[in-house]
Formats: sequence, C-alpha cells, structure tokens
Amino acid sequence: MTRKKITIVDLQKRKTQGVPLTMLTAYDYSSGMLVDQAEIDIILVGDSLAMVMLGLDSTVSVTMEEMLHHSRAVARGATYAFLVGDMPFMSYQVDVSEAVRNAGRFLKEAGMDAVKLEGGQEVAPTVRAIVNAGIPVMGHIGLTPQTTSQLGGFRVQGKTAVTAQRLLKDALALAEAGCFAIVLEAVPAPVATAVSQRLPIPTIGIGAGAGCDGQVLVYHDLLGLFDRFTPKFVKHYATLNETIRSALTAYREDVVNGRFPAEEHTYPMETAEIEAFLQSLDNHQ
Repeated sequence: MTRKKITIVDLQKRKTQGVPLTMLTAYDYSSGMLVDQAEIDIILVGDSLAMVMLGLDSTVSVTMEEMLHHSRAVARGATYAFLVGDMPFMSYQVDVSEAVRNAGRFLKEAGMDAVKLEGGQEVAPTVRAIVNAGIPVMGHIGLTPQTTSQLGGFRVQGKTAVTAQRLLKDALALAEAGCFAIVLEAVPAPVATAVSQRLPIPTIGIGAGAGCDGQVLVYHDLLGLFDRFTPKFVKHYATLNETIRSALTAYREDVVNGRFPAEEHTYPMETAEIEAFLQSLDNHQ
C-alpha cells in the first residue's frame, strides 16, 4: 500500500483502535530521512538537540533560531511522518501573543506540522491561544526538562497520590485547551496508564510504561550515540558510538600507514595523456 502523510486524524484513529504510536526525535536532514524511512509515525525536532547536537548542558540554552534551523533540515528529509517542533525555553512563557507568533514560525518557516510545549494547567491558556490560531499543539507533562531546576532535578513525577492527581488535572486541562496529544515523561507506569485511559487524545510515553498510547525515544539514545548519561527508560537498539570510533580510528591508521587511498580509490588516466602532461611539465622547466 502506498504510504501517505500522517495526520492528526490518523493519530486519533490509532488511539481509538488501540494501535500504539511511534515517535522519535530527529535533528537534521539525514536523521529525519532515516526515521521517516523506518515508517515512524511522528518525528519530534526536540530541544534535546541542545545536548546531543550542540554540546550544551541542558535544553534551556537552545534558541528559537537554532530550533528553526534544525527543524527546516528535518523537514527536508521527512516526507510522511507527522512533524513536531519543540518550542524552546522562554519562547512561549512571557507573552501569549509572542507564543502564538513563535509557534507560527515553526509551521511557516520550518515546515513543521505542529509544536510541542511543556507545562500543565498553567500553560493551558497559551495552548488555547495557539490552537485558536490554527496551530496544532502537543503537550508535555511529568518531568519537564526546561524546568528541572524547579522540579529539583531529573526526578520521576507523580509518585504520590497528590502529585499523580495533579498530573491528571494537568493532562485534562491540556486536552480541554485543544492539545492533540500529550507526552508523559518519567511518570510511574500505573499513573501514566490511568491518565491515558481518561484522556480523549493520545499520550506518548517516555519513561512512563507501556500503558500510554505511544512511545518516544531520543534518536541518539536509541542508537547509542550519546554517552554522557543514559536514563533508565532508554533501550539501546545499537551502540554506534563504538562502531563510529572504530571506523574513524581505522581511517586514521590507513592514511598514516599508506593504505588509503589505494588504487581503486583513484581516477585513472590514459598513459598517453600522462606522458603528454609530464612532457608539458618538462617544457616549462
């Protein structure tokens, strides 16, 4: 069957049908192309690029222009997946009109299909304004990396009855404000399952168990490309760090020892042409 572009209607149908959704991050043309070719449903251009692509300590420092730059590259590589751009820290918190304007840039300038922002009940009015402007919004609650200092670090959220109830209220508020889906990060599995069952929209889990309507991982984590730290919820499907280092080392050794380039890596030249060239050099001496 011919592949078609994934839409919000498709995502909602998958929840209704009980078919899990797949989502991965991507940050450039090649990763966007590969993730799309793997038939992943949703590609998130995550602000995690701050760490895995730009070498920053957290997601807080990445800028709108950097997010738009990487989003444009991913959009060039992905044809069928539903594309979501992560709104960076302070691009939507200060002023609602500024939030709408910045969200619009992800669609107008970067080719995204939707935006994602962090927060619960406190950002519901902003979500509503963005949605009313015709821009689809994915929510993100639980562990919200942009505000880890406020949360006391990278900690599991919703571990008590009180905080789990607050998480549910956040999710319901976001759904009511118009979010088409919500990411649940670092939430106990029973809580994530309960929230997912009570929401009319899909949930995408990351460290939230199998009871969500879909799952997301960071591209570099899944492939073993980022080794500064590995969250508990990550599963390595490859260890490309080791493979790449070995390949780079082999290249260096081949060059140093005269094994590369070999004859098969060079362009041939007719003997008569070589002789003519050498003769022309002699004539210039």
